[in-house]
Amino acid sequence: MTVAPDIDPLSLVLAPPKDETPEAREARLLKEREAKKRSDMIDLELKRDQQDKKSKPVKILLLGQSESGKSTTLKNFQLINSPKAFRSERSSWRAVVHLNVVRSVRLILHALGEAEASSASSVPPGPDEPVYPEISSELRTLKMRLSPLQQVEEALLAKLTPGAAFKDRLYAQVDVDEPLTNGPESTRGGNPAAEVAVQSGAPWKGAFNRLIANARGSVDGPEVEAQDSREARQLLQACSEDVIRLWSDPTVKEVLKVHRLRLEDMAGFFLDSIERVTDLSYEPTDDDILKARLKTLGVSEHHFSLKAGNMIPQKWVVFDVGGARSLRAAWVPYFDDMNAIIFLAPLSCFDQVLAEDETVNRLEDSILLWKAVVSNPLLKDTSLILFLNKIDILKAKLASGQKFNEFVVSYGDKPNDFENTSQYMKKKFTMIAKQHSAEPRGFYTYFTSVTDAQSTADILGSVRDIIVRSNLTRSQLV
Repeated sequence: MTVAPDIDPLSLVLAPPKDETPEAREARLLKEREAKKRSDMIDLELKRDQQDKKSKPVKILLLGQSESGKSTTLKNFQLINSPKAFRSERSSWRAVVHLNVVRSVRLILHALGEAEASSASSVPPGPDEPVYPEISSELRTLKMRLSPLQQVEEALLAKLTPGAAFKDRLYAQVDVDEPLTNGPESTRGGNPAAEVAVQSGAPWKGAFNRLIANARGSVDGPEVEAQDSREARQLLQACSEDVIRLWSDPTVKEVLKVHRLRLEDMAGFFLDSIERVTDLSYEPTDDDILKARLKTLGVSEHHFSLKAGNMIPQKWVVFDVGGARSLRAAWVPYFDDMNAIIFLAPLSCFDQVLAEDETVNRLEDSILLWKAVVSNPLLKDTSLILFLNKIDILKAKLASGQKFNEFVVSYGDKPNDFENTSQYMKKKFTMIAKQHSAEPRGFYTYFTSVTDAQSTADILGSVRDIIVRSNLTRSQLV
C-alpha cells in the first residue's frame, strides 16, 4: 500500500478500524483509559522514587570502643571525598600534632618520675610491684630541660579551647578510655597527660583558619596573629634535640617496658619524626593528619557527595559517636533508619584492659559490643561492615614475642603469628554475626589499618559500592 506523503504513518496505525462497531469502540476506549491510568501511576511512582532518593541520603554509623579508629576512618572519608576541604585544614592540625608530641613526652617524664620515686624509697618493692632501672643524672637533667614544654601545651590548648583556664582545659577532660599504661598499673599515680577534648560541634579548625586568614590580610598580622603560637613552636623546636635524646635513651625504653607503655602503638605518636614535625616550616602531611589524635565529645555528623561508577552522585551522612562505656547509651537514637554500620574492632588490643574496668580485656569488650550491635532489633535490616583494625600493630606485637594465647585462652596452642590469629578472630566475629542476626543481611569483613590512607581508600571504595548495590536491591531496581 502506498501512503500519501502528507499523511502521518503513526496516525494510520492508531486510527480505529473502518468497520469498528459501537461496542468495539467502547471496549477500545476503556482499554486506552486503563492503559493511560497505569502509565500515569508508573510515572508518579518514578517521580516519588526520584524525590525520595534526593531527600533521603545514605546514612552510615561508625561504631566501636574508644580508640578503635572511628575518627581516623572518618578522616579517610574526608580525604577521599572532600580532599580540598581536608587539606585546607592542615595548619589547624599542626597544633594537634604538636600537642600529641608534648603529651607523649609528658607520659615518658611521668614514668621516669615514678622510677625515681621507687628508687628513692626505703621500702623494697613487693612481689607485684614494678622494679625500675636506675635513673642516671643525665636523664634527670633532661627532665628539667624539658619542663618548659608545659608552656607549649598552654599556648596550644589556648587555641583549641579558648575561654577556659589551663587546668580546666588539661585535666577536666581526662580521656578515661586511654590508660597511662596498657596493663593493671594503668591508674597508678594518676594520668599525667590528660587528653584534651573538644566538643564535636566546636569550630576549632575554623577558628585557626580565621586567625591565619586575618593575619595574612593585615599589615602587622603575622607578628600579632601567632606571637604565642610561634613562640610555642620555637620552644618546641628548641627542645627537639632533648626530646630525641630522651626517646632514644635505653633506660627510657626499659622504664616504659616496666610500665607496659608502648607509645608507638598509641594514636598521635610522632616521636620518631621529631626533627620534621618541630621544624618551624612544618606543615602536616595527609598521613600526619590521619595519625593525629584529638578526642571529640558527642556525635559528629559529616556530609559527603559520593559517586559509584556511572551513577549520579548521592548524598551520604556519616555519624561518628563516642566509644566510651559511658557514651554507648547515646548510640541507640542513631540506630533508626541507618543504611549500614561500620564497626571497628582493633585486634591489637588483645593484651590491654579497659581503663573503666581493669578486669575486662579490651578485645573481649569489643566482642561483647559487637554481639550487642548484631542482636539489636532496630538494626536487623542494616548492613554490617566489620573492620578488624590496627593489624599493623598486631603484627608488631606478635613479632616482638607477645603471646596471643596468654590473653585469649580459647586460642589454645595455635601458631603465634598474624595469619592464624587474625583468621581465628575473623571466624569468631563472623560466627557471632550469623548466630545473633534476626534474619540474613549484608555482612562484610575487612582487615584494616586505617592510618594507611591508600589501603583504606581502596576498602572504602569497596564499601561504597556494596552499600549502593544493597540500596538498589532493597529498592528492587536490580
